[in-house]
Amino acid sequence: MAQRFQAPKGTRDILPADSALWAAVEAVARAVFGRYGFREIRTPIFEETELFARGVGESSDIVGKEMYSFVDKGDRNLTLRPENTAAVVRAFVEHGMARQPQPVKLFYIGPQFRYERPQKGRYRQFHQIGAELLGGKGAESDAEVLLMLVALLGELGFRDLKVLINTVGDEASRSAYREALVGYLESHREKLSDESLRRLSTNPLRILDSKSPQEQELLAGAPQLRDSLTGESRAHFAAVCAALQQFDVAFEVSPRLVRGLDYYTNTVFEIVSEGLGSQNAICGGGAYEGLVEELGGSPTYGVGFAIGEDRLLDVLPADSPARRAGLFLCVGPVVVTDSERLPLKEGETSTVFGLVERLRRSGIPSVEGAGKQEKVYERAVAMLSPAIVYIGERRPGDGACNVRILATGERLQLDESELAPTLKRFFSFAGAFESPAPAMSLPADAVTDDEE
Repeated sequence: MAQRFQAPKGTRDILPADSALWAAVEAVARAVFGRYGFREIRTPIFEETELFARGVGESSDIVGKEMYSFVDKGDRNLTLRPENTAAVVRAFVEHGMARQPQPVKLFYIGPQFRYERPQKGRYRQFHQIGAELLGGKGAESDAEVLLMLVALLGELGFRDLKVLINTVGDEASRSAYREALVGYLESHREKLSDESLRRLSTNPLRILDSKSPQEQELLAGAPQLRDSLTGESRAHFAAVCAALQQFDVAFEVSPRLVRGLDYYTNTVFEIVSEGLGSQNAICGGGAYEGLVEELGGSPTYGVGFAIGEDRLLDVLPADSPARRAGLFLCVGPVVVTDSERLPLKEGETSTVFGLVERLRRSGIPSVEGAGKQEKVYERAVAMLSPAIVYIGERRPGDGACNVRILATGERLQLDESELAPTLKRFFSFAGAFESPAPAMSLPADAVTDDEE
């Protein structure tokens, strides 16, 4: 018996029944990003290992524990990308984008790879939707990216959004705070876990992220980062908060929010939806100064974020417009069939074949159906087809087609010239958002006796 294979642990297949919704969510992201002037970038799946070690930070969990690294046949050390900011910055430097009009606004959609314990919403091959603004104006750029992110989540149907925001300060602020925090924690080493003891010598600010109740109690008495902020960092953070207030974005200052990557400076943030319960974080990001310079470029201000698309799909609201678009933008092709095969005249192709091709040239995805009506119907439902076109005993131009709209149960008789305009409404992305699309579930009387 031949060996059967399965997808590797921590990966999964996104099947056609689900991929339509993924495509719809990504289409919303592209539309919102486009309004803000962001353009798509696609970077390689793998990069030099040193890029992530320098860009993400050797003290981070990603570099220390989670990267998929290998040596290729040319003896090069390579890594499947565990995040995309470092790769985007590498492309920014390599292609001289600093010479373009600033800021340069880029977004990406694609898979990332980390070796960690698979669990619900978390995979070893996972997907991110993210954006980076490079060459920006500090607080103003931070606010623009946050406003874009709130707009995207709002258009996906999330309600009760709140921005959790903090500042980790500039380098002078962090240096002063690191010294104060390490001094405090060194006097309480016996209360720290092995992981926190490791971080104490590599990246002590990450200890603020600890989920241990004992460590959280200890941290309640720790020095506050705000007490170490320089005047410039205070002014930067105040300006970001003022911009959010100006546009009525709800936010909360979260003093222990530091994020997990070494390159963040000044503003860091997460966005939560209070309707999701305890696991309410949807995405996060922050600003960075020094990363472009670290990767070979000139000093450049950057700010960005990443959304875990797998988790986003898990918590997407039931009434999200993308769920309608997932059925009607990316719905399966119209099925065209004839109940009786007609003898072909000399030089003539089949009636169905010709009509299917003419529909395709009119912009209507179409496939040919064959067999008894019940089989054609079953195929159409399985493909999420919005309609079946029955031709019957006719030739091109010889009368009307019988059309069954599966989404609504309607039965129509249309001339061929009317087919494309009628069917196109099921493939209009804009239309799916401008007016409610009918539900895809079939009415109780949709199946007639001859189709059971």
